[in-house]
Amino acid sequence: MRQHTPVALLAALVSATAFAQDINVYSTTLAQSWKQDTPNFDKATLLPVTEFLGIDATKLGTDALSLHLYGWGRTDLKDQSSIGGKNSGDLTYGYLQYSFDRANAEIKAGRIVVNQGIGNEMVDGVSMRTDLRGGFTISAFGGQPVIFKNLSSLPQLQPAYQRDFIVGTRLGWRMAKLGEIGVSYLQDGTTAAKDLPIPEPVDYTRRQVGADITLAPAAFLDFSGRTVFDVAKHPDALPGQDRSNIAEHDYKATGKILDNLSVTGTYLQRNFYAYYAGTTLPSLFNQNEKGKFSSNGLSVSWSPLSILNLVADVRTTKRETYGNTTRAGLDGRLTFAAQHLVLGGGYHKVNAFKVQLVDSLTPAYSVSHSEIRGWAMYEKGNFSASLDAIRLHYGGAYGDPNLNHKAIESEIVGSAGYQIAKNFKLSGDLSFADTPLYKKQVMGLLRADFRFGFAGKGGK
Repeated sequence: MRQHTPVALLAALVSATAFAQDINVYSTTLAQSWKQDTPNFDKATLLPVTEFLGIDATKLGTDALSLHLYGWGRTDLKDQSSIGGKNSGDLTYGYLQYSFDRANAEIKAGRIVVNQGIGNEMVDGVSMRTDLRGGFTISAFGGQPVIFKNLSSLPQLQPAYQRDFIVGTRLGWRMAKLGEIGVSYLQDGTTAAKDLPIPEPVDYTRRQVGADITLAPAAFLDFSGRTVFDVAKHPDALPGQDRSNIAEHDYKATGKILDNLSVTGTYLQRNFYAYYAGTTLPSLFNQNEKGKFSSNGLSVSWSPLSILNLVADVRTTKRETYGNTTRAGLDGRLTFAAQHLVLGGGYHKVNAFKVQLVDSLTPAYSVSHSEIRGWAMYEKGNFSASLDAIRLHYGGAYGDPNLNHKAIESEIVGSAGYQIAKNFKLSGDLSFADTPLYKKQVMGLLRADFRFGFAGKGGK
């Protein structure tokens, strides 16, 4: 949650809906219930209710101006279900948008979600984009980054103090019948931690330059990816320390060999020294981690029959601070269109026999396991239903401190839904789980989706 809720921003945006000619509201309400029985913790009965609400208001005095709001709120009717209190909520986005009638140009102002080259951010500020001559495009954004509350023991104020302003831009060039290339720049925070009046040991700021590419020169080939360079001024590296200025390589290529056979390869490399800096969720990503991560993947998709699709895949990962992992297996899908039924299943083997650096008493342990999964989906008319079951079998249960000496983990989830009216759907999930952490657990979820719209003054 943002540390300082932009109440004034939200109030101003909501009041703007009074000028709209067309308003669409969509709502999803989730009511969950389960009993929690975690070893070494008190038993609890949990009943959280979460409401997601979105509003799209168009034609605010002119056809070019619109308003978009989306947020959520949660309250616990029984015991507290998450860290931070029994009540919580946030504004995910809320902005005014002006769309020009030429060059796909637009301006957004408010709380916006930015996806421009290497900039994938939540910002309280302004963004804009437009097409240029010769196939070029340009976009830019700037404002104050949205920073979520840190629920760990890490300092609460330093991320917001250092990340006082964020700005980014991307210049792209579309190549006819070939693809697109682009270069982008991002600066998050005006002063690096080492240059503050009182230098800080953890740097939450970023300065990055990126290049991205999307190529589809023929129907049988698709290639996309990006490279991000870390151009921030860091403290001098320690003797023997290997500090790359490559924050990320992320590439994917798919080749269609036959109509029913395709091959996909992926390559990923991340340098956490630069990649984790400036994240909006420091409670999930540890800025103190300086290691590297790399991953290679290959999958083959084959449809020998019109109703059958098979996918074989293998993925290897290497993380300096935790060790190596290989995951390989096969998934299958059967589609019976006339019966409105889809069946699927798969088996994977994960080899992670030496997870490193747990503590001084457990320097390494294995999380190798096998995974088997089966599922079914049925949909006809207004009714839909699904059933999904998964079972994990761990080979090193007595070495893994997180498994509480349990070698098997399993869960089954059943769902059903009915479209009661054109704008109202009711659905629910019921799950049974037997896990090392929560023992045997039954969870229920009831979901109500509601949409409505109306035309205001002057609307149709």
